[in-house]
Amino acid sequence: MKRAVILGGGESGVGAAVLAKVKDYDVFLSDSGQLKEAYREQLRKWEIPFEEGGHTVERVLDADLVVKSPGIPDNAPLVEKLHAQDTPVISEIEFAGWYDTARKICITGSNGKTTTTSLIYYLLQNAGFNVGLGGNIGKSYAMQVATEKHDIYVLEISSFQLDNMYDFKADIAVLMNITPDHLDRYDHCFQNYINAKFRITRNMRPEDCFIFCSDDEVTIGELNKIVVQARKLPFTQYGQVEEGAWLEDDTVRVRYDGDEFDILVEDLSLKGRHNVYNSMAAAITGKIMNITNETIRKSLTTFEGVEHRMEKVLSVGGVLYINDSKATNVNSTWYALESVNAPTVLILGGTDKGNDYSPLADLVREKVKAIVCLGVDNRKIKDFFGGMVPVYETLSAESCVNKCAELAVPGDIVLLSPCCASFDLFKNYEDRGRQFKEAVRKL
Repeated sequence: MKRAVILGGGESGVGAAVLAKVKDYDVFLSDSGQLKEAYREQLRKWEIPFEEGGHTVERVLDADLVVKSPGIPDNAPLVEKLHAQDTPVISEIEFAGWYDTARKICITGSNGKTTTTSLIYYLLQNAGFNVGLGGNIGKSYAMQVATEKHDIYVLEISSFQLDNMYDFKADIAVLMNITPDHLDRYDHCFQNYINAKFRITRNMRPEDCFIFCSDDEVTIGELNKIVVQARKLPFTQYGQVEEGAWLEDDTVRVRYDGDEFDILVEDLSLKGRHNVYNSMAAAITGKIMNITNETIRKSLTTFEGVEHRMEKVLSVGGVLYINDSKATNVNSTWYALESVNAPTVLILGGTDKGNDYSPLADLVREKVKAIVCLGVDNRKIKDFFGGMVPVYETLSAESCVNKCAELAVPGDIVLLSPCCASFDLFKNYEDRGRQFKEAVRKL
């Protein structure tokens, strides 16, 4: 019996452990931190031995196969020891893909991937497909492969998950864009991050489809250097394409295999220029999947968006509060600011990932009346924006929201779009967004 060790006991790790158990591996799960009680219960239910609060190195190194949580970097000492002895180290997505024959629609990108993944899933559900949602969103893909049966999976895949994928293949791959992000994980080398994102095209064949944004210079630059076997379907807001999607006189037009679909931008339920791209990617996917124009239209006009992504929380005293906690990089915050059209009190801050704030300068001067920092170390933000607008500092969601309420007047927007990771004050971006919403409700 082969020994599988699962490193990390979060959603992906516990799912991988259950799949390994179902596939008759001798399984052991090891986590350096503390597990959530719900995950402990799952492991006990499946009779999977586990440890938390540290790794027993000998037990980990004795594995025939290691499935690693995406949060653990490849240069972690224990992972380096595994590599040194040639133990295969793979991601949960790779592992689940070994045992899954379903069609796979995989979405990645620096920004927009969660919204696009959720929209494509909604579209396929509306079309009556037996479809699962997983990857970097929702329930573990491996857990679904172990315990459920879907004909199609829609998977949001982060660069960290792509790093340890080797034989996995997408049938339809969607690359939204590539902007500098997580550079602390990629030796502060942008090309390393680009290479990770392009792993989504790995193993694709001519009958597969690769959907990408041809307005994204980084994507196009890389496509000019490499060979992608799959059929290429671009989407753009500038000019026309033979096959794919484009914008023409405030109308989104889609063409695939001679079949066309169009919808007015004003009819899309998701507003803002970035959401036109998200809707285009979903519409192309719909055409590839032979979904009717009527169902595509209904889906694009009724989709309600995702939590923590430009989520309208409440209007209090004539001030609209928006939760965009998922904006953990500069490009995300740029799109958020680009889509608002009222004087804005902007909340920035958290764990800086090597951010260059210069792309935000013009939008901040044009739209932002004050910046309120929600983070431990705000020196970089104060140094960059201090000469443009007043900058204030806070250390909790409640004090931050109270300061914003003091600064905003009726007709203004308070926008939480932090540009940074959340780990200095919060468990994750979801925790940050929920604490923000709770503080707004208390106003």
